[in-house]
Amino acid sequence: MKRIPSALEFSHQLFAERIQAGDTVVDCTIGNGHDTLFLANLIGPTGTLYGFDIQAEAIKHTRSRLTENHVDLENIYLYNISHSKVDEILPYQTTIAGAIFNLGYLPGGDKTIVTYSDTTIKAIEGCLSHLGKNGIVVLVIYYGHPGGEKEKNDVLSFGRTLDQKRYNVLTYQFINQQHWPPFVMAIQRID
Repeated sequence: MKRIPSALEFSHQLFAERIQAGDTVVDCTIGNGHDTLFLANLIGPTGTLYGFDIQAEAIKHTRSRLTENHVDLENIYLYNISHSKVDEILPYQTTIAGAIFNLGYLPGGDKTIVTYSDTTIKAIEGCLSHLGKNGIVVLVIYYGHPGGEKEKNDVLSFGRTLDQKRYNVLTYQFINQQHWPPFVMAIQRID
């Protein structure tokens, strides 16, 4: 019998069941490029991927990771700007199949550079404005850093306000783990 997936594994499971070759997806916090590589493999060379991170180091690491794994970069666009700009960057009338966020800070990077609820919620709204039917926005929420608890609470509050006739919103978390275990909030457009 297999163990229950971690938050990150569950987020990937949600995408693997929904994202197909040729889809358009967004990685709103590319970090070290692990999710970007995962999404690039799901969409294949016919898909399109938009990635965002405020740290130039994250862009560099991600580009290297993709190149090392022989990913064609032709339809991959990486932006060294805040994820809050997603709606401005995505071409008008672009429909996305999914978007992923890893909230918190860049693993192995400067722990004082973190995501904040105001820019994160603006980015979620931008993704939702482009999300196709049955598309999914997945947030892996790491909140064990200064300001993390506020961002977590604000993002959860935002999720609770979404119209249940348009969106399904779920959380997935382990409730018996210590030290702020990450959890998932997923939003699926159903109308």
